[in-house]
This record gives sequence, structure tokens and C-alpha cells, in this order.
Amino acid sequence: MSLPNTIGSSFAFTCFGESHGRCIGVVIDGCPAGLEISDQDIQSKLNLRKPGQSIVTTQRAEEDKVEILSGVFNGKTSGAPICLIIWNTDVRSSDYEKFVNIPRPGHADYPASVKYAGLNDYRGGGRFSGRITAGFVMAGAIAEKLLNSLLSLKIFAYTLELGGLRADLSKFSFDEIIRNRYSNEVRCPDSSLAQRMKDMIVEERGEGDSVGGIVECTVLGLPVGLGEPVFSSIESEISKAIFSIPAAKGIEFGSGFAGAKLRGSENNDAYIQSDKGRIVTKTNNSGGILGGLSTGMPLVFRTAFKPASSIAKSQESIDLSSGKESRLVVPGRHDPTVVPRAVPVIEAMTSCVLADLAIRGGYIPRVLKKN
Repeated sequence: MSLPNTIGSSFAFTCFGESHGRCIGVVIDGCPAGLEISDQDIQSKLNLRKPGQSIVTTQRAEEDKVEILSGVFNGKTSGAPICLIIWNTDVRSSDYEKFVNIPRPGHADYPASVKYAGLNDYRGGGRFSGRITAGFVMAGAIAEKLLNSLLSLKIFAYTLELGGLRADLSKFSFDEIIRNRYSNEVRCPDSSLAQRMKDMIVEERGEGDSVGGIVECTVLGLPVGLGEPVFSSIESEISKAIFSIPAAKGIEFGSGFAGAKLRGSENNDAYIQSDKGRIVTKTNNSGGILGGLSTGMPLVFRTAFKPASSIAKSQESIDLSSGKESRLVVPGRHDPTVVPRAVPVIEAMTSCVLADLAIRGGYIPRVLKKN
């Protein structure tokens, strides 16, 4: 039986902590010995998702400063489990007392209370809060460095759509997308559309509402044949990881749902030989995956995120203590959209999955050679 708070096999991590608990952290097991790693390698990724950076995110002010407790010796991984934590310092738990009996629409308050007989930590959503994704990012920082060091992969996510505003990225090169995606608050490579997205978020926030959107992720440089079919295919493993991110509600690879409207003659990717003598495909409707294995083409997938559930508008609910209808407004400091902060989380979880599959497939050794 798999452990519910652990993901991965050869590169695995267990996450722990709650939104208003003492800390958030991860324990990574299976990272090869000999990988150079520093606090800054992890901190630079954490800084991309930490709260309080912009008007389009929550104003909860957390430093999110990483501490490496174990598994790194003399600047390199030792082969032992790596434990990483950040401390929670800016919590306002009193905001959540009323939700013990009146569950918030769109949140896990009610099913969690039933499952754990009311013993769950409800403050800030507890284990069901997006706060736990800080741990995902810490693990992903190490996975990404491992992949970059051994396989020279490029893993980059970005906001494709927000509140119905969708970017046309066909006019941008991969280098431009990589360079532009973190140049604005909404993480959209199209800077002109990014401003419209921001204005729309600010307007919705002013009205006490929220918006959803779509994050696209691309991976360049994958070797052909990565993946472990059938139940550990690339799609299987990525999908499980992505659906572990709070507010993720849909995923598609390549042409995805649009491909269902095409004929086979339109959707199939024809094989050709590139100028460098590599076997490639003319199109990439498969999203770089066939039979659960990488084809060597760019891996492309998109994740749909629902609108943030905590909103300032009055909503219907039920008082569980009396069984009577009730109304509530969710106070506190909440994201008007989760999409911008989900971008580095998508990158992190993708990195962890690919590192796991790369070790399992023999592409990365268990011990890295000394320089």
C-alpha cells in the first residue's frame, strides 16, 4: 500500500506540516549522493511562490526561508534522507473558528471533518491548504538541479490562460517564453496580455471574487524512452503529481481534448529526420509522449486550476451544529487567483516525477562521480 503523504519511488519525498502549524517541510529519499546543493538553490525557487509579493496574491507575509536539516554534507548530498523545512510565522488562526461548524464552499472543510471525526487541523485549511506546496517546491528544487546536472533538461511552466484571457504563444520562441515568464506578476510570457490579466484580477478582487486559469508546462531535452509503462507512464506519474496540487482540476497532454475533434490523419505526428540526423516528428500533437514513453520531442501539458475558493462575497452554507441554512463571508488574506503561484509548483512537481523516472530508468546513477 502506498503512503498517502509520499510520492515517488526511486526519488521520493514525504511532505509534512499544516497551514497554521509550526512549519512546512519535506523529507526526500533516494536523491543520489554527490549532487552539489546549497540553500540558495532551494531558496531561489521558494521565492517564486512565497506569499505577499504582489497585489494578485495573498498578503500573508511569510519569509519562507529554507533550512536544510539533514542529507547535505560539505555542500553535496550524502545519500541520506534530505530534510528541508520553512517556519510558519504570520498566522491568524482566529479567522477560522467560525468554519468549524459552517464549512466554506469550495473547500475541504466538510469532507475532512467527516473523515477525521473533527480532529483535523482546520486552521487555514490545515493539510488541505495551498501552503503545503512550499514543500513541493523545496523537493522540486533538488530534483530540477539533478536533472539539469545530469540530463541538461529545461523545465518551464507559465500562465497560458487567466480568467478567460488566453495567450497566443505561437509567436514566441522557447527562449523568449523562458526569459519572459517570470518578468511579470501573473507569470505570462506575453507581457501585453499580462497587464490585462493583472487588471482583471485586481477588478475581481475589488468585487470580492476570484478567477481560475490554465498553466502550461514544457520540458525540453528528454531522452527517448523515459517512462515505465503501463501504470508508471509519464502521463500517469505526472497526472498523479499534478492532481496533488490544491485547486488543480484538469490536465491534458499535447493536443489534449482538442485532439478528440480531429481525424487520425490530422492528429498523428509524422516521423521525419532532422538536419542533425535525429528522428523527430513534424508536429507534436502527442505532447512528446507515446505509449507512456518520451519521444524526444518537447513534453507539453496543461493544467486547469479552479477559481480560488476563499472569496469575500456572501455565500450559502449550512450550520452543521443546527442543520440550518447559513451564509458566510470568508475573511482573511487570500489569493484572488492561484494560477501565478502555481507556476513554480507545476515546475517542481514535474521535476520530481522526471527525476524519479530517470533514476528508475537508469538515466541517472545512484552515486554521482566526484569531480
